Amino acid sequence: MIALAYATRAVSGKPDPNVLYQWSTAIGGLIQDGIVLFFVLLIAGFSKERLALRRPSSYRRAAALIGITVVAIYVFEGLYTWLAHPGNEQGLTPAAWEPQHAAAYVVNGIVICTWIPFVEELTFRGLGYTLLARFGQWQAIASVGLLFGLAHGLVVELPIIVVFGCMLTWVRSRTDSVYPGMLLHGTFNLIALVAAVA
Repeated sequence: MIALAYATRAVSGKPDPNVLYQWSTAIGGLIQDGIVLFFVLLIAGFSKERLALRRPSSYRRAAALIGITVVAIYVFEGLYTWLAHPGNEQGLTPAAWEPQHAAAYVVNGIVICTWIPFVEELTFRGLGYTLLARFGQWQAIASVGLLFGLAHGLVVELPIIVVFGCMLTWVRSRTDSVYPGMLLHGTFNLIALVAAVA
């Protein structure tokens, strides 16, 4: 996934800024992450335990950890953006709002805020953390965060994605569940998509 992400970026460059106005983006996301999910499930032996598909050990604790994570990631992102000026390296921010393509944007938003976080959380915080936790909790958190960041194929924005990945993994380690991370990840993506056109 990492090699493919960086190779695609090197060959194709930054995506078209209007990529979220295209129906093919949503279809491609569904198919690509569907293939990833199939292999993740296969490697996990279709085990809910290995994927951490269980309710959090404490809903109150999960809510508190999500709150801490939201504050931490936005503080880090603000400081990093102030220092590094990464711009929109991921290329998902449209140049302008185009109402005639609103339906495609909404469908892409649904995919980006539900399906993709679901698959990525099962991949990284579910199976990934389960496989790496034997080497130590903090090593697993750092490793999963780094792998998550690298899988996005970014360079300048990599620290933001790595920190976000580490925070999501920390939440998973403290709640013993991928569900809080899925909620947080989807919400984070939703805020970014709304902010992009607002």
